[in-house]
Amino acid sequence: MSKAINNNTENISFWYDPDKRSVMYQIGAACLFVFVAWYLVSNTMTNLEKQSIATGFGFLNTEAAFEIGESIIEYSAADRYMRALWVGFLNTLLVSFIGIILTVILGTFLGIARLSKNWLINKCAAVYIELFQDIPILLQLFFWYAFFYETLPSPRDAVNPFSGLFLCNRGLIFGIPQSHPVYKYMAIALIFAVIIIFFMKKWAKKRQDLTGKTFPVFYTSITLIIGLPFVCWLIGGAPTEMSIPVLKGFNFKGGMSISPEFAALLLGLVLYTAAFVAEVVRAGIQSVNRGQTEAAKAVGLKSGQVLNLIILPQALRVIIPPLTSQMLNLTKNSSLAVAIGYPDFVSVAGTAINQTGQAIEGVMLIMVVYLIFSLSTSVFMNWYNKKMAIVER
Repeated sequence: MSKAINNNTENISFWYDPDKRSVMYQIGAACLFVFVAWYLVSNTMTNLEKQSIATGFGFLNTEAAFEIGESIIEYSAADRYMRALWVGFLNTLLVSFIGIILTVILGTFLGIARLSKNWLINKCAAVYIELFQDIPILLQLFFWYAFFYETLPSPRDAVNPFSGLFLCNRGLIFGIPQSHPVYKYMAIALIFAVIIIFFMKKWAKKRQDLTGKTFPVFYTSITLIIGLPFVCWLIGGAPTEMSIPVLKGFNFKGGMSISPEFAALLLGLVLYTAAFVAEVVRAGIQSVNRGQTEAAKAVGLKSGQVLNLIILPQALRVIIPPLTSQMLNLTKNSSLAVAIGYPDFVSVAGTAINQTGQAIEGVMLIMVVYLIFSLSTSVFMNWYNKKMAIVER
């Protein structure tokens, strides 16, 4: 019987064999893709050659000849395009990193508030979510930008709630500690404290599994995070000198300032994305069986303990995947910074394109940079998702 089936299979015509046809279709699709790609590239290169436009990334080593209003690292117009783009990259990374942290904190708080039994808290959270979800992010950025430049006073009439803090149309200006070598060692001590806490949490969990005894990880962690840098500060002479901003001429000197563009971009991104994160958190919490809450309260756990120990750990498996998407959305929405004048990577790359005419290379760099941001965020969140997954026994 099996021999007869094999003979029938061998007698099937090539074009009537679905397996062979599928291979041919795939080869044809691949050839078509290669042909279209070759046509587009060759046509583009021909047109660029006719217009005497150079190709390649050699322009990155030429002088940029333009200033950037806001930079984490030192930069001047005499630097190369490579450094200018690096400045834009770091600016995008800074606003995205801070924005993601603030968004997760605010979104989690709003998501929990949305489920509060307190009528006022519940409705306030609902109004916030509906309001900020329904207003386009670009309009929100324009609003906060106009708020800083049109509503706030000039530096001479800056709002000064207390000594060392000023709010005006030049941004937020505040005092910071004067530069001192001891602060470098305090930062090292802080990193060392975080490493100790990481291994301490593992040890405490293993100890609890073996003996049933709990260890005060939270209070010990707070003590380490505050205590080690504080000890370094005391050993270093306990410096207390501050760099206080002082009005000189038309602007403040000293201290540290947060520009209106950065503040408007950060506020817009955080407030907008947090509204979506709040709904993600609310859905995750509601996915946990209500019996879990009732059982936790039956053994004497308080509401805060029920949330932290029972509900949120189980809700994370539902929260993390859509939360990752919102993080990616925030990073990609940061490209709208060009609309309010913040020098992110898109803005700097756009200036480089206008000056050099290297449009293809510039757009390619923008695509690669945002691909790197997206993939790195996805890799980290996928790792965290696997780490927080509930392992069934």
